[in-house]
Amino acid sequence: MQKLLILVLTMFLLLTSIFTPSASAADTTNGAQIFSIHCAGCHINGGNIIRRGKTLKAKALKKNGMDSIEAIASIVTNGKNNMSAYKDRLTAQEIQDVSAYVLEQAQKGWQ
Repeated sequence: MQKLLILVLTMFLLLTSIFTPSASAADTTNGAQIFSIHCAGCHINGGNIIRRGKTLKAKALKKNGMDSIEAIASIVTNGKNNMSAYKDRLTAQEIQDVSAYVLEQAQKGWQ
């Protein structure tokens, strides 16, 4: 009986962890809104009005080593060169959301 109870509890914990969304999971819908407010002024449709070679297109992200959520989040957080840091303006979750949105859009060709 005790083994059955342990098995049921283990299965319950496993299933709830699989089917319960993570609190830190990126929300690309929220990321799109953040991008529209904070990023689109310079990066409309994944471009870059300041530095043409530093676009948010998949090829440029890969070339510049920015083709992961972690890399994008780092530059959004800390900035670099002409890119402003957003760590004082956005929460960590908002940075994750906008980073996931940027990567998703790059993979889709910014359509």
